[in-house]
Amino acid sequence: MDFSVYLQYWPKLLSGFGETLLCWFAGAAFGIALGFAIALLRRLNIKPLQWLLRAIIEVVRGTPFLIQLYLLYDGGPAIGLKLQATQAGIVALGIYGSAYFAEIFRAGFAAVPVGQVEAAQSLGMSSSTILLRVRLPAMLVAIVPALTNMLIILSKETVVLSVITVPELMYQMQSMAAETFAAFETILAMALLYWLMVEAASRLGRAAEWRVTAYMRAA
Repeated sequence: MDFSVYLQYWPKLLSGFGETLLCWFAGAAFGIALGFAIALLRRLNIKPLQWLLRAIIEVVRGTPFLIQLYLLYDGGPAIGLKLQATQAGIVALGIYGSAYFAEIFRAGFAAVPVGQVEAAQSLGMSSSTILLRVRLPAMLVAIVPALTNMLIILSKETVVLSVITVPELMYQMQSMAAETFAAFETILAMALLYWLMVEAASRLGRAAEWRVTAYMRAA
């Protein structure tokens, strides 16, 4: 094993890791926002809208992320959508994640006890107040584990972005392996960096779950 390659290529590795974090954070934020909006829209009693949103969710969940990425990056210009590689990667991650986040939020809303909502209605609370004060806090308690798991999945999906030349971790690692032939060292470094990402997300998720649960107990 030749660990000296790390000293030579650490700027590229750091740059690739930073690009991976950027795509992960931005894509996850976009996916959560879009998924939450979809979940709220699905609560409206408009059948055609519900059917449309359900169809979109099934299509996104039923096709591989790689295909969606190619369609957005290579097929986008055909409909006038021209995105740079990093932009396309972030948008693709967001769209892919939004279908799963929407289902997580839907399940979270369904897990809110009906009695709590009825009690709030009996006190004369408006629908928006019930959403903010009753449904959302109770939903968060239920969805934190699933939300954390989906964030972890998205972090590992960033490895696919190298196929459209996003200069993230995998892209830089492939360059390093091609130039040095240090395949094992390259794979080891990439595995450790992705493990650090997943471990950080897991710990943050557990901390968020504990805080939300403690808040609800206090409330």
